[in-house]
Amino acid sequence: MRHTYLYIAVVILLLPLLAGCGIYSFSGTSIQPDVKTICIEPVVNKALKTNPLLANQLTEALNDKFRKMTKLETVEEEGDLNISATIESYDVRAAAITAQEVAALNRLTITVKIKFTNVLHPEDDLEQSFAAYEDYDSQNSLDMVEATLCDAIVEKLVEDIFNATVAQW
Repeated sequence: MRHTYLYIAVVILLLPLLAGCGIYSFSGTSIQPDVKTICIEPVVNKALKTNPLLANQLTEALNDKFRKMTKLETVEEEGDLNISATIESYDVRAAAITAQEVAALNRLTITVKIKFTNVLHPEDDLEQSFAAYEDYDSQNSLDMVEATLCDAIVEKLVEDIFNATVAQW
């Protein structure tokens, strides 16, 4: 009988710890409970050099990430959370030079500027640029490796954007 009371007391004491304050989840997000919807606008590509598939790829990757990692409902416009993104640059530069002054590695860098608004909690609003890159052997042409590089870069960018907006890391 005495153990039963002790067990109940421990459960009652631990219950508030398990419930938390209601804005954290096991996915690492800190979305307030009153936030229910998100609108991710199609990404705009303003880079001088362009990859015609990149804007759509980034839009889809952002939608997938938020769909998988949050319980937010995706809406076409005017969500509780809104994300608009612009590809600002798509650059290839030498990353490593050999003794013969020839590029051994090239680096593809993509920079994306995002505007994140939280209609219900404007203190969380954010406007920030994110850049990610991948290096590749200069013996390969960009055309040969571009799809693989873009996949890896988009994954990094989406992770950074997700963390900065709803994970707030």
